[in-house]
Amino acid sequence: MANTATMNNASAQEFYLTEEHHVENGTMLGFWLYLMSDCLIFACLFAMYGVLGANYAAGPSPKDLFDLELVALNTSMLLLSSITYGFAMLEMARKRKTATLMWLAITGCFGLAFLGIELYEFHHLIHEGAGPQRSAFLSAFFTLVGTHGLHVTFGCIWLVTLMVQLHKNGFTTVMRRRLNCLSLFWHFLDVVWIGVFTFVYLLGVLR
Repeated sequence: MANTATMNNASAQEFYLTEEHHVENGTMLGFWLYLMSDCLIFACLFAMYGVLGANYAAGPSPKDLFDLELVALNTSMLLLSSITYGFAMLEMARKRKTATLMWLAITGCFGLAFLGIELYEFHHLIHEGAGPQRSAFLSAFFTLVGTHGLHVTFGCIWLVTLMVQLHKNGFTTVMRRRLNCLSLFWHFLDVVWIGVFTFVYLLGVLR
């Protein structure tokens, strides 16, 4: 009887571990598929900007509107947030909850700083009469940059949610998986923004 009970417990544990492994693989596969769909969305937006980006309708051009120093500052905020999220993942590997929460909070602050600067830029452009209805160039610009900003906003909300869950539940398997997914999402936004900075702002001013 004892041997039978031991075998049943071992079988149940093996089934649980196998099931957990399948769930984790399924979650990561689903999240990668989501990121690929997001890549398609941004690819379409970049293509749209490439087609419409030179249609100024006798209005202002990128040279007239873009402040590269401000955009460089904004870019540094997002790059730093990606670095600090990496520090958070290192602390998670060491199972240091307080340090992980601290780095996640710093990441969120950099993300909010990025959004604040972007909103200031949008407000300034609209105040100067360069709103999205002014020309095809500005419509494409606001759509591309605004879509990225919405993703960062969602990422900040997701970050705060995970911080609350981590503080409450600790480093569970599910928690680690969720933090890994957000890490992929956050670094993906960083890569997209580098494309925006180069293709929209830098080449726009140098054109």
